Amino acid sequence: MNSPKHVAIIMDGNGRWGIKKKKSRNFGHKKGLETVEKIISTAIKEEIKYLTLFVFSTENWKRPVKEINYLLNLLSNYIDREINNLNQRNIKIKVIGNINPFPLTLKKKIINVERITKMNNKIQINMALNYGSRQEIMSAFKLIKKKSIPITEKNINKHLHTSGIPEPDILIRTGNTNRISNFLIWQLVYTEIFFEKKMWPEFNEKDFSKIIKNFKKISRNFGGLNERN
Repeated sequence: MNSPKHVAIIMDGNGRWGIKKKKSRNFGHKKGLETVEKIISTAIKEEIKYLTLFVFSTENWKRPVKEINYLLNLLSNYIDREINNLNQRNIKIKVIGNINPFPLTLKKKIINVERITKMNNKIQINMALNYGSRQEIMSAFKLIKKKSIPITEKNINKHLHTSGIPEPDILIRTGNTNRISNFLIWQLVYTEIFFEKKMWPEFNEKDFSKIIKNFKKISRNFGGLNERN
């Protein structure tokens, strides 16, 4: 049985869920944050070592300014509220993506939570913020060119935002959308993908644990053969 070390999640459907409930898209985002907290706790119980969450993509800047500001404030308030709790629970926070366009106050909070939780090892939460996989890959190639080192798989891996992090065993996307949307393109080559019809605020601990259970039944050969083949 395979025990996953790394689970990545595209948390899709927050805004649509809010509208469906005759509320606002921002109401959906707020409820989605509650789901995040539940899934982090379940991931710890399932002994997942890495959990990567697609929080804010490079394409999300196309959304209305009010929604963008709400999302960034939601993240800022979450850090303020949970930073001590995250540290006490031995949770490490790492950011993948380019946070330079974010407001200075938020950037400082992100850097601070990374610093404070740096030595924690119960689980590592990778927060994909202003993240786009194509941009990540282009950035890696530019760094390799700048250093005048060979273009090898090892060197590309070393210069990605996910350097030192194992490739995801599982990708979950909620929201009844079957695509990966510029998320971890390089890293997902042998990832088992689970598309969920539920919107992210509806996704729960049982759904997550069921996916982990189903994953453990999969024979993963990575291009090779097993005894049954």
